[in-house]
Amino acid sequence: MELEFAGEMWFWRGPAPWHFVTVPVEECRQLAATASAVSYGWGMIPVTAHIGTTTWATSLFPKDGRYLVPVRTSVRKAEGLEVGEMVNVRLSVDV
Repeated sequence: MELEFAGEMWFWRGPAPWHFVTVPVEECRQLAATASAVSYGWGMIPVTAHIGTTTWATSLFPKDGRYLVPVRTSVRKAEGLEVGEMVNVRLSVDV
């Protein structure tokens, strides 16, 4: 499964601070339909993520009926991304 969307990058200050892009509702529905076949626990979905020219392996976090794409520091630096920016994301669900 391949998905492409745009979303705002935001910062979570929790005990382990991290940056995320929230997957839009329609794409979340598509992911939820395949989650049971690909999730490895806690509803996490393994993906290959692409932003700009940067590609990395990660897992989508389920949160409040949606999924979150974690954006590593190395990705943010390579692509010059800041909190509040709209980011184009492409996901390939790993089977």
